[in-house]
Amino acid sequence: MIGRVAALLRAVAGHEPNGASTTDLARTAELARPTAHRLLSSLATEGLLDRDPKTGRWSLGPELFLLGSLAAERYDITELAHDILRDLARETGESAFLSARRGDESVCLAEEEGSFPLRSHVLHVGLRLPLGVASAGLAILSHLSEREIDDYLSSVDLAASWGPEHARAAVRERIEATRVAGYAVNPALLVPGSWGMGAAVFDHRGSPAWALSLTGVESRFPAERRPLLGKLLLQQAHRLSRRLRERSFN
Repeated sequence: MIGRVAALLRAVAGHEPNGASTTDLARTAELARPTAHRLLSSLATEGLLDRDPKTGRWSLGPELFLLGSLAAERYDITELAHDILRDLARETGESAFLSARRGDESVCLAEEEGSFPLRSHVLHVGLRLPLGVASAGLAILSHLSEREIDDYLSSVDLAASWGPEHARAAVRERIEATRVAGYAVNPALLVPGSWGMGAAVFDHRGSPAWALSLTGVESRFPAERRPLLGKLLLQQAHRLSRRLRERSFN
């Protein structure tokens, strides 16, 4: 039951700010529509969800805001990362993003638009993607232990949902390339012509809990420029990791 409720809450969050219908949410959470409707109604009664009386679309409710505001002091690092995202966007001209690891997914938490007029529009705040999909999730996955990576890749079939480029062997190759370079590269594997690069950010225990990433059109990521972008990402990821360690010890 708890897993179903969690799946529905994540599904609603993935459709913000416009909300979603019961049918769409049931499909996303892989639940029967009557079951989804019953759970959604119960969540609304508790204030965790809202339902628009005109459209019937569900959105996150006020009780989640209250709960989230209490958890933010412990888990939200967007304030610590704000100037870092701004510096990345200014130095590169690309859009910069902060993502967090949540279980087997990466979730985009914040963004800073770059000055270059053409943007990829792949990532946006609130978007959830499986680890190993997109540069942020690949950067995080690549810094997990071998056992964690084996367990994860054996439990998911990324190729079924994201295409043959995300078969286990292909993901493994990108993990090794990420470990060698220190940063991850997504060469337009999600959307044609849209590239991304990411670097992991570590918590005070040394675990890859977040990632910084840059996205843009393919012409902005030529082979001769990628090492420079990677170096900038690693520098800023180290800067944010250091801030997080200092906050934990204060």
